[in-house]
Amino acid sequence: MEQKFSNNCIDLQVLREFCKREGEEIAYRKGDQLEREGDPARWFGFVMEGCFKYVTHEIGSDREHITWFSFEGEYVGDYPSCLDGRPAQTSIVAMMPSRVLRVTGQQLMQLFRQDMETMELRSIIAEHLLSQARRTYLELHRATARERYELLLRRCPGIVDHLSLNAISSFLSITPQMLSKIRKGITFDAQQ
Repeated sequence: MEQKFSNNCIDLQVLREFCKREGEEIAYRKGDQLEREGDPARWFGFVMEGCFKYVTHEIGSDREHITWFSFEGEYVGDYPSCLDGRPAQTSIVAMMPSRVLRVTGQQLMQLFRQDMETMELRSIIAEHLLSQARRTYLELHRATARERYELLLRRCPGIVDHLSLNAISSFLSITPQMLSKIRKGITFDAQQ
């Protein structure tokens, strides 16, 4: 399967095979939720087609902020909250028609309890997520908006063909107008 968006850095074959063997394939329409912020997190899955955004809302406001994406070829879910049914930290919403091989957090915990190799996989996933979160946080503080956009394009080739200007700017913590200026600047620089 070709990954349309992401250059993922961990081997997800074991999780993909587990979801294929033990889970069910679920189709999501654009706007359907895999998880709802505040409700018990239940699902873990492997994105076969499409992509999802992780959304939280500003306290006391309806304004949404995109905190993460899961693309084709990656896993999706509120990990580790789904492992024990804690409240989901974000809503996870399909950004386009998508298909997911989905298992419950309980099924995933049963996999991890099988042996030391699968328990190690649990640690690898946690370390990978921590590394992604830390990298994103540090980039927010030490990279310019343009540099963050260029990093996103390198990490997720093709993202601009599938996601709105508003979605990308929310993830980058900039306004759509700022992103538009950045994109024009990149185009102008490329023409010189």
